[in-house]
Amino acid sequence: MTSATDPHPHTEPASADWPPPAPPTAPPDRAPRWSLPALVAILVLAAVLYAWNLSGSSMNTFYSGAIWAGTKSWKAWFFGSLDPGNFLTVDKPPFALMVMGLSCRVFGFGTWQMMAPQIGAALATIWILHSSVKRVWGHVAATVAALVLALTPITVAINRDNNPDTLLVFLMVAGAALALRATRDERLLPLLGSAACFGLAFNTKLLAGWIALPAVFALYVYASKAPWARRIVNLLLAAVVLAVSSFWWAIAVSLVPAADRPYIGGSTDGSAWDLIMGYDGLGRVFGGEGNGGGGGGGGGFSGSAGLGRMFNDILGGQISWLLPFSAIALVGGLVLCGRAPRTDLKRMALVLWGGWTVLHYVIFATAQGTMHPYYTTALAPGIAALCGGGGVMLLDALRRDRRWAWVLPVAFGVTGIWAIVLLRRASGWNTWLWPVVGVLTVAGIVGMLVLRSGNRARLLTASVAAAAVAALAGPTAYAASEPFGSTGGGMGGTNPTAGPTTGSGFGGPGGGGNRGGFPGGGELPGGTGQSGRNGQAGGFPGGGEMPGGGQAMPGGGTGELPQQGNGTGETGGAAPGGTAPGGTAPGATGEAGQRGGMGGGPGGMGGADSELIAYLKKHRDGAKWLLAVSNSQSSAQIELSAREPVISMWGFTGSDNAMTVARLKELVKKGELHYVQIGGGMGGPGGGGNLSTEVSNWVKKHGTAVKESAYSKSSTSSSTSGTNSSSLYRLDPSDVG
Repeated sequence: MTSATDPHPHTEPASADWPPPAPPTAPPDRAPRWSLPALVAILVLAAVLYAWNLSGSSMNTFYSGAIWAGTKSWKAWFFGSLDPGNFLTVDKPPFALMVMGLSCRVFGFGTWQMMAPQIGAALATIWILHSSVKRVWGHVAATVAALVLALTPITVAINRDNNPDTLLVFLMVAGAALALRATRDERLLPLLGSAACFGLAFNTKLLAGWIALPAVFALYVYASKAPWARRIVNLLLAAVVLAVSSFWWAIAVSLVPAADRPYIGGSTDGSAWDLIMGYDGLGRVFGGEGNGGGGGGGGGFSGSAGLGRMFNDILGGQISWLLPFSAIALVGGLVLCGRAPRTDLKRMALVLWGGWTVLHYVIFATAQGTMHPYYTTALAPGIAALCGGGGVMLLDALRRDRRWAWVLPVAFGVTGIWAIVLLRRASGWNTWLWPVVGVLTVAGIVGMLVLRSGNRARLLTASVAAAAVAALAGPTAYAASEPFGSTGGGMGGTNPTAGPTTGSGFGGPGGGGNRGGFPGGGELPGGTGQSGRNGQAGGFPGGGEMPGGGQAMPGGGTGELPQQGNGTGETGGAAPGGTAPGGTAPGATGEAGQRGGMGGGPGGMGGADSELIAYLKKHRDGAKWLLAVSNSQSSAQIELSAREPVISMWGFTGSDNAMTVARLKELVKKGELHYVQIGGGMGGPGGGGNLSTEVSNWVKKHGTAVKESAYSKSSTSSSTSGTNSSSLYRLDPSDVG
């Protein structure tokens, strides 16, 4: 075994079947002819995976509503408001929404217009990682890294969705690559650029954008050639850039009087600073009570917290395929660096990408707060870089030193075994695949052990290629299932995942198609109401749907947001209180001629949805908002159908302190709001807190209940005769005493 103090492995004397070792080689200056075509092919493959059948893919209506609002109001665009009237914002800084909103302002509001910047950012991430790895380990390593990143299942899933994580990963990878360049070239500008990228990442998803910063700091402090005084000055300048690029939005929000700005969603006091430190900050890591950010104390969409979380039934098939290989490559690469100078480029890169991977792994694995599977896409760049760069180092060691001959085969062996375990978890799904993975893995390992010496380079290359194909077969199949599978890309926008379902969050039954949620398959507030691919309805225990369960949007395949309801349970879900007034969720005729909705009929087109919206518009009487509902997912769905402002009274989890009795009285007295839909029940989503109870009681006492027969031609006789279960109320200035 090579000692940790030697710069390079010891070699054996030359023999007939053991040629002298080749000297260590630096990445070639001139690219081989296959390198650029390979990168282009990977980018084309990625573009197809991310964009194919995109019009049939669910978007997160929570963000879609805010993006639409930003196309109607620059104030909503800046604050990230859920509606053009600027009552409440999303529960994150709006940088990702700003990018998508600008695209929709230029090209019109729709799925493709919204997703074009997301797909562009995803492809740019692959290109940046390829370039960074190439400068350290060469073209083979860069190609492997780019391919691994492109095929990571959860990365494919999230890149087909309008959640902010795609832009988050792009900014962090750009920041890491610039930091490595600044350390290598001793240039200040790339270091400042790195700080700016991480600052923008913070404005995309708060503290999640800073997870890799300790690795960047360690890299520069340890490996920079600059004198200590200059290093400190450079880091201080970078800290200033980081602070400005991170906190400009929060400072700007704070400078606007509370009465002139929307309530900051996810906060307890309407301030951006509370959001940063609580719901979307430390609450995600340490859990706790409050407004929902703390989550369930170790459970969640991704299973219980613990160091083995990445390998459980939920996350295993999303991100863990190459985690064992990357870990072996990281340790092996560091040992191979031996006593190389601290400025050794390969060790720099191992410190950076290894630190990136370890930091994200530990935080995601141990997070006690809300933890969606798609968060783990941030692990993918580190895993990809280690597989490419570290893998090439292990291959070079295998060829040059027989004492390292077992390391790469073991890495592929462990990877192959784990792939078989993951594939067999998906009972009945592509059962032919795991035997193929096993055969290719064994063939590749045997070939590496037998053909490593002598003039059999092509056969050795074929053996390594066979093992690599086996390692990538599983994640490729998972990744391809989204755009090309039987689901047609119809994943849930609030909790996108790839491949077959092999487990569910919150202790729910595995293997039944549940994408994670409460026992019985239901989603968190604002969830999809989706129960995977088997067409079974999700919901709370007993079968009730979560508020805002559906993911349907108006429009179809002509650029407008896709209609999602299909009558199979893929999208179903009800508004607060089980159904919207009239028995179904509101819908409307989209600009493409199709009516969206949240269930309640074939194709998600309930009989009363368009009638209700038509009634609200007809009797709006100059109000600023069409309707007020309990939570953000419901408000976004109605807003996208009606294309009118809708108030979310208590935010995504139904526990924001945005709507009070005093605030409601003010809106009604000014004539800015006439209709309120109360209810929601089931606790948090707009029905369980003291504040929501006070508002609901006041509305019931002072408002006039709207009978279903007033707007629905298909209402039952009981509604017509006076038995009214509707939760829709009309309020006028005269009702405010």
